[in-house]
Amino acid sequence: MEQLLDVIGATALILLVIVGAVAGAIAGMIAGRRMLLYIVAGIVGAVALPFALALLGVGLLAAGGLLLILLVALVGAVLLLVLVRAASGRR
Repeated sequence: MEQLLDVIGATALILLVIVGAVAGAIAGMIAGRRMLLYIVAGIVGAVALPFALALLGVGLLAAGGLLLILLVALVGAVLLLVLVRAASGRR
């Protein structure tokens, strides 16, 4: 994980948070409720998936550059948002 942090740096980490927050805000607007929950879930998903893949030894992520890392972050945010939406259900 330290290698990933060295490669992406603080700027990329900030971009991961921004990608997750934007994805969460969009999901919150679509759902029409619990905006903060969706933003936090988006951020967690966007930051967690790149780190999880790095821990699993997916070296392509670091070699792919910042754009690939941001794409993976978007996928992570969307996956976690889908899980949050499914868990919260319709009330």
